[in-house]
Amino acid sequence: MTTTAPRPTTARRPALPPPRGVLSEAVTAYLRTPGGALPGPREVSAADPYGEDLHLALHLAYALHYRGFADVSDELEWDPELLRLRALLERRFEDALRDGCGRHGGLSEVFDALLTEPVDGHGASWYLLRHGTFAHLREYAVLRSVYQLGEADPHQWVVPRLEGRAKAAMMAVQYDEYGCGRAERMHARLYADLMEALDLDPAYGRYLPLVGAPALALVNQMSLFGLHRRRRGALVGHFAALEVGSPPAASRMVAAMRRIGAGEAAIRFYDEHVEADAVHEQLVRREVVGGLLAEEPGLADDVAFGVQATVLLEEAFAEATTQAWAAGETALRTPLDDGDVSGPTE
Repeated sequence: MTTTAPRPTTARRPALPPPRGVLSEAVTAYLRTPGGALPGPREVSAADPYGEDLHLALHLAYALHYRGFADVSDELEWDPELLRLRALLERRFEDALRDGCGRHGGLSEVFDALLTEPVDGHGASWYLLRHGTFAHLREYAVLRSVYQLGEADPHQWVVPRLEGRAKAAMMAVQYDEYGCGRAERMHARLYADLMEALDLDPAYGRYLPLVGAPALALVNQMSLFGLHRRRRGALVGHFAALEVGSPPAASRMVAAMRRIGAGEAAIRFYDEHVEADAVHEQLVRREVVGGLLAEEPGLADDVAFGVQATVLLEEAFAEATTQAWAAGETALRTPLDDGDVSGPTE
């Protein structure tokens, strides 16, 4: 079988981004010169659990388990001091998520709410459909790029922690996500094509300095759930929420991009998700969630938490993004044309 390899720009390791506070500054300094002091419980407990500083610091720590950063040693992936700080950051973030999600009536109630598509929604895809401009579309692509250029990677962590039906179904979905064995069909590659069609740089991590905490929190949540076996139920719940919400949102994005005139090369990514994720939704609900709970029924509350946490963070992201656009402002930390987005890469 002949395959096409991803272009080199998508595989380079990004430069470390500028820090956003005492936590991320300490992590950045440690990654450059290991051995210095890192923040402790007092500094972490004083940080906003949804703030820029905490989420950049946590993202930097998680990135070591994926592709890392240019000029940062791979040896730091399991550095005990970084892992100690990461655990503190995770606890602060997870405690806030659990407080924000509150109590629920059970998994059925959570899924019923998830499956109810609003007639008149207010998320980013709705805004783009009604009011979006080409500039808004480019910003949205940048905001989502931190995850989409590595799409499906955080969800792979859960595979060895599943059994039977759940594992088989999870791999069936992931096989689609990774292009069914064809590199040019990988969803991350399709997203890189989308960015190029929108005159954006598709290099992995290129725009990290411009992406704010609401988008980083969504990505950090995936690693928080995926990297810990005890959070496997939450990861499955998150994955279910992602797959259930994807087809209608992707349909709106296709319509929005056609209205804006983005071109077929840009539209292809979302067009692929309309059909693929409609199938994935059923597979995830019946086999991944159903299979997990058949084996481990005690994880039902964890699955529900994963769904709720995803909805909570998606709503916060949508609110921050659409409010900025409605006010005539950028949804990025600095405008695309003015941002110093990265330094040299490996």
